[in-house]
Amino acid sequence: MKSTGAGGAWREVFPVFLRLGLTSFGGPIAHLGYFRSEFVGKRRWLDETAYSDIVGLCQFLPGPASSQVGISLGLMRAGVWGAFAAWLGFTAPSAILMILFGYGAAALRDIAGSAWLHGLQIVAVAVAVVAQAVLAMARVLCPDLARIAFALVAAALMLFVQTALAQLGVIALGGLIGWLLLPVVNRGAAVTQMRLGPSSSVALVLFFALLAGLPVLAYLTNDHVLALIERFYRAGALVFGGGHVVLPLLQAAVVPPGWVGNDDFLSGYGAAQAVPGPLFTFAAYLGTVMKLPPNGWQGGLLCLVAIFLPSFLLVVGALPLWSRLRGAAWAQSALAGINAAVVGLLLAALYSPVWTSAIFTVTDFIIALAAFAALFLRTPSWLVVIAGAIITAIVY
Repeated sequence: MKSTGAGGAWREVFPVFLRLGLTSFGGPIAHLGYFRSEFVGKRRWLDETAYSDIVGLCQFLPGPASSQVGISLGLMRAGVWGAFAAWLGFTAPSAILMILFGYGAAALRDIAGSAWLHGLQIVAVAVAVVAQAVLAMARVLCPDLARIAFALVAAALMLFVQTALAQLGVIALGGLIGWLLLPVVNRGAAVTQMRLGPSSSVALVLFFALLAGLPVLAYLTNDHVLALIERFYRAGALVFGGGHVVLPLLQAAVVPPGWVGNDDFLSGYGAAQAVPGPLFTFAAYLGTVMKLPPNGWQGGLLCLVAIFLPSFLLVVGALPLWSRLRGAAWAQSALAGINAAVVGLLLAALYSPVWTSAIFTVTDFIIALAAFAALFLRTPSWLVVIAGAIITAIVY
């Protein structure tokens, strides 16, 4: 099934991503499963192969991979405005919640230990979406022994070396092995060819200009607002590996200078894990609880835009190049290897940190197994997530 390209209206994109933003618990790996279920399985905006290629691209880019996949889907469907609509719909619910949490930060310091949050981790993170997504993607992307073997090798490598650099290395190795050893395969429907127009070129130039220019401007002007924008933009532009990887950078950026207290930082981190949508919306909370202005909701919005802007610029700039490149025969073989590597990465993530951070007892395992069975019977994932959180809270 071919992607429909940029002909769809942004008004079609926004409500779909808003619903996902309200219901997508479980972190970036789970988000990829939600997206696959919605846009590959249900709406058929693109096929399995095209979707996996987008995931492969976003694994290469710095920033929050799941948000970048969403931006890419919106861009393909309805152009730049569709990309913005996808980002806004998916991000707004958790951003609003995090800003509200910021106004009541003192009451949230113990949220990370609550039983209902543990239920979300068991159902949404450990099984409900991730295991289903890994199994479904493996069936399509690893159809032969060679790719199954490499997916298992990639998973083993990631379990032994759990770093963002290792992740990039495994994906690059998958592309190299695919290029050298795998035959040219029928890739199915390609990502819609997208012209590298002015908006793409401007986006790439602006990304690097801001990355290089903001530190200089902040230093020369000694302006707190510019310093704030620079630190959050740099965090979004240079961090590979998703939301949890950016947290140490943000802590180093806002706690030592006294902008945010460490207790407030930790309580916000606990709250961020309890809301749907991307973890990068933690930036909205930090902007809200800043001790220096801009703070409150204005500071929250400023920090939110600053940390997501690099991802938006990179996707708008890189996706047209990617859609053109993947049509080449050698690129098709390389992408087959990359897709096998992505399955391996997801398999490793399913075990650590997803499984190891959520399944501690036999009771946890039984709840997770029941959730998987419910999904297998096509129970809506949002219902499984809510029921799992409630049941776990009752049990514990």
